[in-house]
This record gives sequence, C-alpha cells and structure tokens, in this order.
Amino acid sequence: MLSALSFRRRFSDLTEQEVLALAIASEEDDARIYRSFAERLRSDFPASAAVFDGMAVEEDGHRQRLIDLHRSRFGEVIPLIRREHVAGFYARRPVWLAQNLTLDAMRGEAAAMEKTAHDFYLRAASRTQDAATRKLLGDLAAAEAGHERHAQGLEQKHLSDEARGEEGQTAKRQFILTWVQPGLAGLMDGSVSTLAPIFATAFATQDTWTTFLVGSAASVGAGISMGFTEAAHDDGVLSGRGSPIKRGLASGIMTTIGGLGHALPYLIPDFWTATTIAIIVVFIELWAIAWIQNRFMETPFFRAAFQVVLGGALVFAAGVLIGGG
Repeated sequence: MLSALSFRRRFSDLTEQEVLALAIASEEDDARIYRSFAERLRSDFPASAAVFDGMAVEEDGHRQRLIDLHRSRFGEVIPLIRREHVAGFYARRPVWLAQNLTLDAMRGEAAAMEKTAHDFYLRAASRTQDAATRKLLGDLAAAEAGHERHAQGLEQKHLSDEARGEEGQTAKRQFILTWVQPGLAGLMDGSVSTLAPIFATAFATQDTWTTFLVGSAASVGAGISMGFTEAAHDDGVLSGRGSPIKRGLASGIMTTIGGLGHALPYLIPDFWTATTIAIIVVFIELWAIAWIQNRFMETPFFRAAFQVVLGGALVFAAGVLIGGG
C-alpha cells in the first residue's frame, strides 16, 4: 500500500498538459458511469435513463473540446494519467456499484460527481500562481458547473410529471416486491409459528431460562430457514422481484425478529411477569403485521387484523393447551 502511494504524484506537480490529460480521462470515466446508470435503468425507468444518456453525451462533448484544446496546444499525444495516479484527486465509485444503487441514489451520485469535480477544480485554481494554469482550472470548474445545469435541463425535458409518477410507482412496486413482501412473510412466520413452541415450553416447564433458549433457537432456526428458502426459490430475473440476497435477508431477519420479540421477555426471572410481557409483545407484533398489510399491500385494516389476530390467537391457544396439559 505504501509503495503504491509513493508513486502517486501531487496535483500541484502536474504540468498544464498533464492537467488537461487528467481532465480528459475524467470526462471519459464520467461518461461511462452515466451510460452504466442509463443501461441499468432503461427497462424500468426509461425517462431517467434518457436523462443519463443525455448527460453522457454532454460529457462526450466536453471531452472532445478538451481533446481539441490539447491538440492545439500540445499536439496529438495525450499523456496517460488518471485519477488514481494523482494524490488527493477526487475519486469515483466503481461502475459495478450501479447494480446496487437505487434510482434516487444514482441521481444523488450524479449530482455529487459534478459538484465534487467543480469544487476540486476551484480549489486547485485558487492554489496555483501560474496564470495559464489558473485559467485552465477555472474553465474546467465552469464546465463542471455547466454539467449540473445541463442535467437539470435534461430532467425538465425527459421527466414530466407523468413520467415521474410512473417511475415513482415502479420504484414503489420494486421496493414492495424486494423488501416488504419477503419481510412481511418473515415477520408473520416468525411471530406466529414460534408462538406454539414458546408458550408450550413456558407453561410446561414454567422455567423462564428454558423458555428463552427454546424461543431463541426456534426464532434463529426459522430465520435461517426462511432466508435461504426465499433466496433460493426465485432468482428474481423472471419474476422481477429483485435481488434474491436482499429478499433472503429481509425474510430471514424479520422472521428472527418476529420470534425473538416474545422470546426475549423470558430473560426476566419471574415467570408470570415474563409471560404477561410476552403476550403484550405478541399482540403488538400482530397489529404491526396488520398495519403493514394495510399500508403497503392495501389490505383493509380490519380484515387484515381479523385474519392475523385470529390466526395468532389459535396458535397461541394451541401452545398453551399443549404446554398446560
């Protein structure tokens, strides 16, 4: 690591030709990033993809003007120098991370890219005493500021209110399919399926520590099982449900949380205090499930509450009867 850093040059040591070459390479990289964003969004968010396509074209135009300037001042051979060769130069996120960014994150990343480049050129210009270099850096800063204004113009052109609404609905649908549905299924499974073993153990032994161990084991085991099942049964390509890893995490974590919610009270030594708190937690969990169904799945609240509470009550009663017998 230290040897690699020792070969990086300071920005203040670069010649004007090298600064121009660095700007050309940076414009090329930014155009590639915008095109990767556009390609990632094209199927689900065509209007936003058009914005990033336009931004990439704008970067190409700036790059071409910089190349023309280099040709007129320094000739045809452009020095090979990139961001990673210069100490303290602003960095860009790897393009492959576009696969993991949301639409809003991509928009924020683009805005940050332009602002970071603009600010860097301004700071660099303020530190140089050479008039020609100062002018060059100022021109680059002005070009980056122009990128930001151009991006705003592209959004106004391509992202009408209707397009924004459609993309908003698409993003909401993707969020529900990737996170809410698997998470809700996990919370329901963890909250309901663990009721019987936890309360059966509680009433059979009236030992809070044993009940806690059984409840924890049931919750963690169910979480692992639900997580792997969700991730393995659908890769999301044909169904459009998104990353299987994200869905598996949502399902597995919420399943575990659902079970641990009414297992944790049994850390309290007094049996009836722990049981009373556990029962209260169960009803909170069941009402939370009903609220999520109503909020995201558009299920009428009272119908969702009736279904969830009735199912939970039956499983709870089964656990109490088995344990009490």
